[in-house]
Amino acid sequence: MMMLVTYDVARDEKGEKRLRKVSKILENYGQRVQYSVFECLVDPSQWVELKNKLLKTINPEYDSLRFYSLGANWDRKVEHIGQKETLNPQGVLII
Repeated sequence: MMMLVTYDVARDEKGEKRLRKVSKILENYGQRVQYSVFECLVDPSQWVELKNKLLKTINPEYDSLRFYSLGANWDRKVEHIGQKETLNPQGVLII
């Protein structure tokens, strides 16, 4: 399933550390499509793991997370226009 995750982390001295941690966690599960927006193609157990890691990292008094479930047929729900076309996570990757 495709999950869209957005975040906003406070920019105080401790917030900078949380911001880097949130970004690093999400980089391990998906691809950045905007500065604080990630598309994560995960199975249900990976989703639970990802969400728990994020919830343990943020401070809900200062930070926020938003989760959008695009489901299994996500490719029909996403339209991109403009620069920086993202990679298809289900496509072929040539290194």
